[in-house]
Amino acid sequence: MFNPSQDDVRRFFCETFRKLHAKEILTPLESIAADWIQQHPEYDHALRDVEAAVQTNYSVDQGQTNPFLHLSMHLSISEQISVDQPRSIQSAARQLAQRYNSEHEAHHQIMECLGEMIWNSQRSGLPPDGQAYIDAVQKRCR
Repeated sequence: MFNPSQDDVRRFFCETFRKLHAKEILTPLESIAADWIQQHPEYDHALRDVEAAVQTNYSVDQGQTNPFLHLSMHLSISEQISVDQPRSIQSAARQLAQRYNSEHEAHHQIMECLGEMIWNSQRSGLPPDGQAYIDAVQKRCR
């Protein structure tokens, strides 16, 4: 199982950004990441400088969005949808995309549920509850 460090994740997105703008060949995973990078031009400044990216502390207390966390969640949700894990995430994502007329907004709706599941798991010390996650996503489809 691949378990990248925070620095690895930040370097991956910065390198993908660099390769995208240099018009270099991307790996399949980089291609998916590049699609989300292009949909978030507000993160370009954070992706330009690898060393600054590694050193920056994105504090929720200061109201900062962590672009690497956000892009990672897009990547994770894309993978979940592609393999339909948890079961029914694919159809729920399709329904949300139709409801909001946007795949991107569907991802953001799912992201809220994913973040809540992770937060609950960390707070309780229990494993992530995949059923609660998919239930929360499906509620947003109604």
